[in-house]
Amino acid sequence: MSIDEILDEMDELLDKASSVPLMAHKKVIDGERLRELINDVRLNMPHELKEAKRIEFDCQRIMNEAKANAEVIIRKAEERAAQIVSKEAIVVEAKKKAVDMITKAQQTAKNVQKTATASLTKMLTETETFYTKNLQEIKSVKNRISAQK
Repeated sequence: MSIDEILDEMDELLDKASSVPLMAHKKVIDGERLRELINDVRLNMPHELKEAKRIEFDCQRIMNEAKANAEVIIRKAEERAAQIVSKEAIVVEAKKKAVDMITKAQQTAKNVQKTATASLTKMLTETETFYTKNLQEIKSVKNRISAQK
């Protein structure tokens, strides 16, 4: 059972609870069932945290691969530029091509890193939103439970 399903069940438990006479804002709930649901949330949290860590690891791996690819591109461009420069007859043209290749390689590297950063940011934002929503729901349930005391 996912955390969202458990929280939905907690909401349902509150919705189905009967009101205390003369106090409509207070409810009588099955404390044992609520305790089970809270324990279920606690048991499911590590899975959600593991998923967030996996996403973070994947993003870091993507960033490292992008950096490695960029370094390979730059190294190849530099090697090619060195070969072209070594020929005296085309030194001027070689310098221009080398600069262009390095610029393109650096731009490609920046684009790859930018894309990886955007992907990482999106995944982390989605994870943050997910946990923020769940935390708000837990706080809401906690406040409702506390208000019933």
